[in-house]
Formats: sequence, structure tokens, C-alpha cells
Amino acid sequence: MRGGGGAGARGRHPPPPLRGRTSAAPPEPGDADDLPSAMLLASYSACALLLAACLALELAACRSRPPAAPHHANPAFRRFQRGYYRVYLPALAADWLQGPYLYKLYQHYRFLEGQIAILYVCGFASSVLFGLVSSSLVDRLGRKKSCVLFSLTYSICCLAKLSQDYLVLVAGRVLGGLSTALLFSAFEAWYVHEHVERYDFPTEWIAVTFSRAAFWNNVIAVGAGGAADFFAEWLGLGPVAPFMVSIPFLVLSGVFAVKNWDENYGKKRAFSKTCGDGLKCLLSDRRVLLLGTIQALFESVIYIFIFLWTPVLDPHGAPLGVVFSGFMAASMLGSSLYRLAVSKRYHLQPVHLLSLAVLLLFFSLFMLTFSTSPGQESPVESFLAFLLIELSCGLYFPAMGFLRRKVVPEKDRLGVMNWFRLPLNLLACLGLLVLHDSDRRTGTRSMFGACAAVALLALLAAGRLFALSRRHAELRLPATPGQADAADAVPEP
Repeated sequence: MRGGGGAGARGRHPPPPLRGRTSAAPPEPGDADDLPSAMLLASYSACALLLAACLALELAACRSRPPAAPHHANPAFRRFQRGYYRVYLPALAADWLQGPYLYKLYQHYRFLEGQIAILYVCGFASSVLFGLVSSSLVDRLGRKKSCVLFSLTYSICCLAKLSQDYLVLVAGRVLGGLSTALLFSAFEAWYVHEHVERYDFPTEWIAVTFSRAAFWNNVIAVGAGGAADFFAEWLGLGPVAPFMVSIPFLVLSGVFAVKNWDENYGKKRAFSKTCGDGLKCLLSDRRVLLLGTIQALFESVIYIFIFLWTPVLDPHGAPLGVVFSGFMAASMLGSSLYRLAVSKRYHLQPVHLLSLAVLLLFFSLFMLTFSTSPGQESPVESFLAFLLIELSCGLYFPAMGFLRRKVVPEKDRLGVMNWFRLPLNLLACLGLLVLHDSDRRTGTRSMFGACAAVALLALLAAGRLFALSRRHAELRLPATPGQADAADAVPEP
């Protein structure tokens, strides 16, 4: 993504001076010919098979879909939707393009694995700190201005990747945390206000827009991996290229927001009161506490996985962009399986699928403790385990979203989510800092073992929640046809 090819993996300039032992060790000499070809075959095959499965499930869902609803025949609503998508979808594309090559970029700059871990910690910490105040900031500043601010700060974050100065990269990670907080608060807040207050459309149509946005989000994520691989590897522009390609999408999103959106504001809320009410809700309801425990344990493991997948697969010749597309296709397949499972035909409960997602996560991490054993690495098995982790995410997020909406009151949801995020990010940062101080070859396996133990705790909490669901009808899907299919329509905050 860097202009002039200066940071390209096949660039014309010599690499920067070595800053110490880098995190990616080459494969053993005897495996040099076999492993890259095996990883290439596994990556492309898995991606193709997963996309074919997703397509088959989507086609089946389209055939069984009920007749067109009233919103399909409302041209004003369709225009309003398109105006939202013109701003939101380019922002998502810019965000996904940066996923496959972030670790690879820092590695290309010859930073130690410990230094890279600190960069990731800065990003996570920034995300949680700005996430605590993002809703209040967006409401006060204005949702439209916040979306434009997102485009500006994320563009600066991408430009910071051109620098090999460590402090500049740290500053870029901090801006990236702010941008992520704005992405997951400002856009949806703007849409909901305009939908209800300005246009007075039926509130049940909000789920229609977010469901379609979630579908295109999955499609864009899969495409972003292939696009990142094309610019970084096929064109030989190096790991900084996808970050530079993100900038035009961010500019496009900001320009469309300035030209086509009207400003709206939210109600001012005291941050201390919001957090205080959220803590009371969390401590007074055992179901909320269990959900918070599961979320903190599950998602902290996912954050560590985001850091570890590149150094596990990259030394064995894995095409990172295609691998990333495979991950996103597996997550999309999980979401499709969730919709099928909770449909009228099967009518499984979200708490069942939440438990299944945590079980899959534990099994995948258990696999990884063997496939990453020093001297006996099996990158193809690790890749399959990573795909299972992403599949579990596709099941987990809609199930968690449904249960959270059922047990956490709307007025306390923001405060409860702030408390949920705190242990989540602390666990993720602690894990990365422990990895920072360990030997790479043994540390990776040990970290997966620790993550498996954390996932086992989450599984115990999910089992307890499953037992409670038998006595609490609100934790189960209603029997009314159609409501189950909308259970995952609202995206995660």
C-alpha cells in the first residue's frame, strides 16, 4: 500500500536495518518446497468451498423467503437505504482491507514480535478507552460530523503506516482505535435517528436495513482479502499497499456523508450515571453477568487469535489475503448456519448455538496446541483450526446479540456494554503482554493452551446460561414465524 514501492515486499529499496529477532521463522529446509504449495492449495480450496457453501445456503434462503414485504414497494425507503449504504459500505471496505497485512507490515519493518505485540495492545487499549466515551462524543458532536471525523482519522491512521518510526506507528494505532469506536457507533446512530425521527418509517424496518448491511459486510470482507492479496502480492506493492488502497474508500465515504446526509444529535447523557446504572444491572441479574463473562472470555481469545494467525501461517508460504478471505467466508457460513438453525424449519434456540460456538472455539484451540508444537508444526491443520474459530464467530455474534437484547434493558445497554468491554480488553492485552515476554516458538503454543483454558471457562458459563434458559422464556425464541429470522438482523455494537 505504500506509494513508490518503498515498503513493498518486492520493492526496489533495501530493507531497513534489522531491529532484532523477527517473529517469522522460515520453514525447515526439507519442507521449503512442500509447505508453500500445500498452504496455497489449502487456502484457495478452503476459500472456494466455503464460498460455494455460503452461496448454496443463501440461494436456499431466497427460495424459502416469504413474499415481498411492504418496505420493498416503498421508493422513499429504498432511496433512504441507498443513501445510507453509499456512506457506510465504503467505510466497511476500508476497514476490512487493513485486516490481512497489518502484522505482515510490522514484520516487514523488522520489528520484534514483542514490539508488534505492544502495537496491538495500543490499538486494543485505544479502542476500549474511546469506546467508553464514543456514544457521548457522537451525540454531542453530531452523528454526521462524527462519520466525517472517522474518515479523516482513519485516513491519517493509514498514512501513518508509511512510516517506519515506532512512535508514529503507535500514534497510528491510537487513531485506529478512535476510528473503530466511531465506525461502530456513529453510522448506526445516524441511521436510527433519521429512520425514526425524520422519515417516520416503521421501526421494524430498521432490522431490514441492518440485516442487508450485515450481508454486504460479509461479501465486502471476503472481497477485501482478495483485493489486499492482489495489491500486496500480485502487483508486488508490498504489505503497505492495502492501507493506501483504503484511503480512497474513506474519502468517498466522507464526501458522500458531507453531500447527502443531514446532521442529527443525540441526548446528552452523564457518563458516570450511564456506567453506574450499567453496573447495577450487571450485578443484579445473574443472566447479564453470565453473558458478560462469556463475552469477555470468548472475545478476548478472538483478539489474541487476530494477533497470532499471521506469524503461525506466514512462515509456511500462506497467501495472507486469500487466507483472510477464507476466514471471512467461514464466518459468513456460520452466520448462514445460524439463520438456518433458528428458522421455522429447525427452530433451535440462540442459547444452544451460543454454547455450540464456544465448544467449537475450545476444540479449535485444543487442536492448535498440537499443530503449533515446536519442531512439529502443521500449518494446514492450524489453518483448519483457524477456520473453525471463524465459523464459531459466525454462530456466536448473532446468538450473543439476540440474548443481550433480551436480558439487558435498552436504557442500561450502553453502560452494561462498557463494563463488558473492560475485562475483555484487559484479558486480551494481558495475553499479548505475556506473549511479548515469551520465546516465540514455545510461547505461541503456550498461548493457545492458555486460550483453550479460557475458552473452557466460557464453556462452563455457557452451560450455566443454557440451564437458566429452561426457566426463563425470554431467553428463547418466540414461536411466531418470522421473528426468529430477524434475531441476528441488528449488527453488533
